[in-house]
Amino acid sequence: MVSKRWIMTASKYKKQPSIRAGCQRLADYLEGVKKNYESTAQVLKHNCEVNGHGESCYKLGAYHVTGKGGVTECLKTAYSCFMKACNAKGKKSVDACHNVALLAHDGRGVEGGTDAVVARQYYEKACEGGFAPSCFNLSALFIQGSPGVDKNMSLALKYALRSCELGHVWGCSNASRMYKLGDGTEKDDQKAEELKNRARELHGQQKERQLKFGE
Repeated sequence: MVSKRWIMTASKYKKQPSIRAGCQRLADYLEGVKKNYESTAQVLKHNCEVNGHGESCYKLGAYHVTGKGGVTECLKTAYSCFMKACNAKGKKSVDACHNVALLAHDGRGVEGGTDAVVARQYYEKACEGGFAPSCFNLSALFIQGSPGVDKNMSLALKYALRSCELGHVWGCSNASRMYKLGDGTEKDDQKAEELKNRARELHGQQKERQLKFGE
């Protein structure tokens, strides 16, 4: 169990960044070295809810996804934790913003089902932070269209290209197809071929990494 005295001390100095970082290091130690997930969850919960530490909120959200460490398995609670981590703009903020968008997009994290407007907002935040899957999902969102988010092929192309720039194979592939068909842009066979070749290159790199990992 985590010492109550320690928690009270951390709470007293919650505005000090070193205290928040220290709590996170303690959580990492309890999880990685001691394998004590229950105590890890307690520290993460305190450092998220009391100290507002983004990385702790992100990891607590991950715990709530699976029910790890004895916390309640609840995607809506996970969504709330990821939202805090996203807005905290810390080490895991981009990943957290993407998770918020995913849970809003498929409706598992919010009341009333899918919320494409929130999904778009947080995919945009993560995409701006250089998170390729969010850029790709934005592209797909604009290709399909949803309540609150109109179909827009020019924006779909914009985000497909951005995801391609960030190394997303399917972003390159989709952008290539759009140039080939003239969806959201004028037809451009040369550009389509360049993007198709880039997709092949990225796919080859992925296969090579997988082979090396398996060695």
